[in-house]
Amino acid sequence: MKQKKLALINDVTGFGRCSVAVELPIISALKIQCCPLPTAILSVHTGFQDYFLDDYTDKMNDYIKSWRLNNLEFDAIATGFLGSAEQIEIVKNFLKHSNAQILIDPVMGDHGKIYKTYTKEMCIGMRRLLRYADLVTPNLTEACELLNIPYPANGVISDSKLAIMAANIAAQTRGWRVVITGVNLDADDGSNITNFIFDNGKIDFVTSKRLGSDRSGTGDVFFAVVAASIMNGENLTAAVRKADEFVTKCIVHAENLNLAWNHGLPFEEFLTELK
Repeated sequence: MKQKKLALINDVTGFGRCSVAVELPIISALKIQCCPLPTAILSVHTGFQDYFLDDYTDKMNDYIKSWRLNNLEFDAIATGFLGSAEQIEIVKNFLKHSNAQILIDPVMGDHGKIYKTYTKEMCIGMRRLLRYADLVTPNLTEACELLNIPYPANGVISDSKLAIMAANIAAQTRGWRVVITGVNLDADDGSNITNFIFDNGKIDFVTSKRLGSDRSGTGDVFFAVVAASIMNGENLTAAVRKADEFVTKCIVHAENLNLAWNHGLPFEEFLTELK
C-alpha cells in the first residue's frame, strides 16, 4: 500500500476560498497527498476591489527542478488557473516529462466571457495543453473557447450539441474524458444545472437544483472532489455526482450564513463527510 500523490498547479490565495486554499484540504480529506506548485500568491482573489499579487512565473522552473532533483514522482498532476502564456509553456514542459495522470481544469472564463487577463496567445496555449490531458473539466464558456466556436445565446444549449462539443474536445486529449460543468440545458426551465459527462464515448448527466448566486471557488471545490475521487478509483460519473452533492451542501450553508459571493463556499463544515 502507498498513499497517492497529486501535484496541484494553481495560485495560492489567502482569503476568498478559492484555488489551492480550497483544493488542498479537500484533496487531503479524500486521503490524497496534495503537493502545490504555486503560479501566484494573492492576498485575496481578484473578485475583491483591492488585492496583492506576487507572480510566481520566474520561480516555477526552479521549483519543478527541485522536485526532479529529489526524484519526486506523482500519481497525478492537476492544473488550475494559469496567469500567462509563459506559465502555460512551463506547465506543458512539466506534463510532457511526466508519466502521471493529467487532470486539467482550464480556468479561462465564464458566462460567455474570457477573463480579462486571458490573451489570445493563452487561449491557443491552453488548446495545446489538451493533448496531455486524461480528463478536462471546462465550463461552457471554456468549452466553446477550446473549440474556437461561438458561445450559445443566453448560455442555453441542447444535449445533442453538448455531445458533439465534448467529443471534439475529447478527441484533442489522450484520455477521452470530458466534463462540461454548470450547463443550462434547453430542455430545462432554468431551475436546474447540469454537468455533462463524456467518458470514452459514453454520455451521462448529473443534474441538481440551481441554488443561490454564483460564488467564488465553486469550480475549485468541484474539481478537487472529482480529481481526488478519480485517483481513489471511482468512475467518472460517481466522482462528478459526489462533487455535485458536496458543492450543493456548501451552497446551501453559504446561503444560510448569508455569505458574500466573494467569500466562497464554507466547505470546512463538511470536510469530515468526504469519503
